[in-house]
Amino acid sequence: MSTSKNMADLRFKPIDHPSDVGIIAYGKTLQEIFENAALGMFSLMADLDKVKPKQTLRLRVEGEDLESLLVNWLNELIFNEDAKKMLFKAFKITKLSSTEVEAEVAGEKVDPKIHDIYRPIKAATYNQLEIHPNWAKVIFDV
Repeated sequence: MSTSKNMADLRFKPIDHPSDVGIIAYGKTLQEIFENAALGMFSLMADLDKVKPKQTLRLRVEGEDLESLLVNWLNELIFNEDAKKMLFKAFKITKLSSTEVEAEVAGEKVDPKIHDIYRPIKAATYNQLEIHPNWAKVIFDV
């Protein structure tokens, strides 16, 4: 799993959880936090150094509030990963409000000969979910 070694450039870090996995995603803006949460989640799933951003999808996700929006955003990515058999590594939020996110995500179809898969992630959860001005904590069901 790759995280930057320079704390100023840290985008996310994995965190320990007794039965699941989690991350803390960092960002100077809420947009960066959402992008880095997605990057962190996929970094827990696979070696993203071997994934190329060959195909782009446009996604639109809604939520009742910021917490549900973050969970819904990550779960929409998991749904697309599973349904389209793709790994994503590039995330660009094009619109973000407290109840809606629009984004372009890029990745490629899973190829077992090329991609190292660490573990599947079933869902982003509300368990211990925290959103702050410069970071968010998310626990994933594996």
